[in-house]
Amino acid sequence: MPHHFVSTCSVRRALLTGVGMVACLVFAISPQARESLVPPAPLEITDSPAGNYLSALSAGAQHDTAAAAAFFREALRYDPRNAELTERAFVAALANGNFDDAGVLAEQLAKRDPRNGLAHLVLGIRALKQKKYQQARTYFANGGGGRQRDVTATLLTAWSYVGAGDVKRAVETIDQLKDDRFGLFRDYHAALILDLAGKRADAVRRIERVYEQEKSTIRIVDAYARIMARSERKDDALAAYEAFEKLLPRHPVMRAGAEAVKSGKPVAPFVANAEHGAAEVLYGLGSLGGRQSDDLASMIYLRLALALDHQHGLALATLADVYERMKQNEQAIRAYEAVPPHSPLYENAEVQIGLLLDAAGRTEDAQKHLAALVTQRPKDMEAVLALANLQRSRKQFAEAAETYSRALGLSSGGRSDWSTYYARGISYERAKQWPKAEADFKKALELFPDQPLVLNYLGYSWVDQGLNVAEAFKMLRRAVELRPTDGYIIDSLGWAYYRLGQYPEAVRELEKAIELKSSDPVMNDHLGDAYWRVGRKIEAKFQWNHARDLNPEPEDLEKILVKIEKGLADEPTPNAASNGAAKDGG
Repeated sequence: MPHHFVSTCSVRRALLTGVGMVACLVFAISPQARESLVPPAPLEITDSPAGNYLSALSAGAQHDTAAAAAFFREALRYDPRNAELTERAFVAALANGNFDDAGVLAEQLAKRDPRNGLAHLVLGIRALKQKKYQQARTYFANGGGGRQRDVTATLLTAWSYVGAGDVKRAVETIDQLKDDRFGLFRDYHAALILDLAGKRADAVRRIERVYEQEKSTIRIVDAYARIMARSERKDDALAAYEAFEKLLPRHPVMRAGAEAVKSGKPVAPFVANAEHGAAEVLYGLGSLGGRQSDDLASMIYLRLALALDHQHGLALATLADVYERMKQNEQAIRAYEAVPPHSPLYENAEVQIGLLLDAAGRTEDAQKHLAALVTQRPKDMEAVLALANLQRSRKQFAEAAETYSRALGLSSGGRSDWSTYYARGISYERAKQWPKAEADFKKALELFPDQPLVLNYLGYSWVDQGLNVAEAFKMLRRAVELRPTDGYIIDSLGWAYYRLGQYPEAVRELEKAIELKSSDPVMNDHLGDAYWRVGRKIEAKFQWNHARDLNPEPEDLEKILVKIEKGLADEPTPNAASNGAAKDGG
């Protein structure tokens, strides 16, 4: 089999941000009604301050925010005047969402160092949360955020004026951001403030500027559409949602917004109050930090956003994404579990929980979770696809093909279905139902001509069976042209040459593939076979030994060990069963 399989169920990053720039410019999440699938592991807190400190450092290095916060808190109990320890405990509490603890530590840090911007930011947000708006503005200013160029403090200060009922001063504050680099932030938040205040014409003017510059970011499109709908311009609102649908089909936030507009019921403001507006500022910064791979900053901003709006679905989903990127799957699951049922992202969050359970090694739990979702929501296409992909990964190919068929039955049709046909084709091929597999690969190419993964799989399969050889090689060469740096696809072309007995050509292509993907056991095994056939037997055994050490599949390992000991038979039979085909990628 050729390499590469595209998963169709996980569209997490697109769900969080759309496909354009982020221009929107902890773990004290609200109590949950259900029991978590990942209860926190007990921590071995000791009586040793040094031991707790070292445990905190170790937890921080492993990105375990819950353990780091707990151990730093314990270490600080024994040395409460230690400035460095206080700073570390403060940051750990913030990263884990322990907002109350962070507020107490922020007070201490602000007294010791009046220039500590993060401490003043936390104290300002706490004051905002308590509706002490004047006090919040003082903290933002004292933290060095009163300068015109400090977009964070300026926007938060503006929202504090909204809380105090002074919309005019709020907009004037935002308009202090004269720098063109802040134009989107300025007009976006000004539009939200003006809409919340009922100043519809001014809100429309501002949001139109933003939308004209950036039409591919979820928050901007949704805000624009809602403001248009609230201003009796429902056609413009629906047009924006429809345009985004073409860019990224079936996005739950866009779908929910369009349904709200079509319902004829009054559309709520994009943000409900000043605190939620400030949360939107912090969410935007957290999302931007994630794009710049600054995970700690991203996490802290997202936690602060959730302190102001604990039901901010996109903030929770983005936080989960950060945790997953840091390989903290259990914390990511907890973040998804906190997405409220009324959020448009709730159904997707439930799907992601299943995928994360599988990533955490709890495959049985993952399959049960996804199967239950499909039973509860039989028309949820993302849940059905997630279950199908999991079945395929567990080599339940007949079941996977059936589930992919259910997903296709839910689809409204269109080019995006190519990946589901492709996935079902792989499942049929692995289940030894080649006629059905071939039909699905052809259908995928009909929907997406020249799709390199499909060209690769179908072309390789034909060569492997001695069918349509000329057309198959044309497909494989085209796939390589489209993906010239994809070692897996180049390996497929090389292995096809091998299966036809064209060994020098096979060596040429397989060597190229290994240069691009040297750590794949199947590709090293293939190159070893090709070397043997051209008489380079010492090099062949070297490649087989390397393949053996790269953790191949058990059935492949058995054949590799035989080849290391005995080599290959002198007279290969064309298109005979091979040493193990290249596995499909994830």
